[in-house]
Amino acid sequence: MKRKGLTILAAMLVVLMAFTAFGCRRKSDDPKGGNGDKIIIGGAMSMTGIQAPLDSPAMEGIEVAIAELNEKGGIDGKLLEFRNMDSKSDSATASEVAKQLVDQGAVAIITSSDYDFGGPAARAAQEAGIVGISSNASSPLFGSTMLGDLQFTLSMWNTTMGAVIAEKAYVEDGLHSAYVITDDFIDYTKSLSRYFVECFTKLGGKVLREDIFSQGKVDTAALIAHYKALPEKPDFIYISSYMPDLGTIIKEMRTAGIDSPVYGGDAYDDPALFELLGPEFGNDIIWDSHTFSSKEAVPKFEEYNAAYKKMFNREVDAPWSMSGYDVMMVLAEAIKAVGTDGAKMAKYMEDHTFELLTGTLDWSDAASGHEPNKAAAVIKLVKGKPEFIKWAIPDYLPAP
Repeated sequence: MKRKGLTILAAMLVVLMAFTAFGCRRKSDDPKGGNGDKIIIGGAMSMTGIQAPLDSPAMEGIEVAIAELNEKGGIDGKLLEFRNMDSKSDSATASEVAKQLVDQGAVAIITSSDYDFGGPAARAAQEAGIVGISSNASSPLFGSTMLGDLQFTLSMWNTTMGAVIAEKAYVEDGLHSAYVITDDFIDYTKSLSRYFVECFTKLGGKVLREDIFSQGKVDTAALIAHYKALPEKPDFIYISSYMPDLGTIIKEMRTAGIDSPVYGGDAYDDPALFELLGPEFGNDIIWDSHTFSSKEAVPKFEEYNAAYKKMFNREVDAPWSMSGYDVMMVLAEAIKAVGTDGAKMAKYMEDHTFELLTGTLDWSDAASGHEPNKAAAVIKLVKGKPEFIKWAIPDYLPAP
């Protein structure tokens, strides 16, 4: 009886030890992943809510990259697995799902395409000692200064985005006065206007008026009245906002007979905007973004488009998918070179220049914020269809 009791006790201890090992996160001794025969990349990206139009295409690009990498054998014989948990365009949810993904063994976290919605997931990644990266977050707050030395964004910052379009308007297009409309929804919309205004006025431009509204509460009648009450007609209108309010403002202004050119940032790169405005209202609209869906802008676009079409049975319709593809390829290159240790991956990313579908990218070191040195694609809308103008790096870059 005594021997039988000891046998049962030993068995219980084995089960308890196995349960404890399963329930606790442990840093792997394997420098290439340490999760059996796969490497898990976590995604805390928004499939629902206001961020979904940006994150959904980015996630498609990630899936294209994963398929391409695994067809070639993965990394050192280990296949890559991408696991996304919907962060629902909610900061608290983003933090929680990122922590869950870490517990599941993710070696890096791809966050939502915005500081306000993606930042909490990046902080969870930092706390776990792994790299976090956003495909399209452009606020200068999304970097190592605010989020930690293992955190990056693939996107140019709003410093570049605002400066490029200010120089496009003032220097290239000869437009010297602006009516500015700013959505105070998130840091992206607020800081984009701020950097645009700084650069535009530094060049000698004049802001005749700036109106501020909150997403979902736009009063287009008031904006139209303010425009018409200006002492002089502005050379153009600068609007920093998201869909759906962005489209509503432009369409209502055009319907009211306001024909001034409209300028803005990468939120304009939304197929829903093109569809809403159509050929009647979709003219004289210029913005800058991450890349453009053409061979003219991206030499390897046709190759990417073919892979995308094979997977999703349609052509690339939003450039944010290429940002997602690039994020995955950057992470894969770092893992292949140095393994999955967060500090080593971050150092590799700091020290190397990447040639991507979204252009050449060179990050600064952590002490400088992981600032992305990157060009912007300048685009215009003609009869409801986007057309590529050029890649541009501003002559003057404001301090973040």
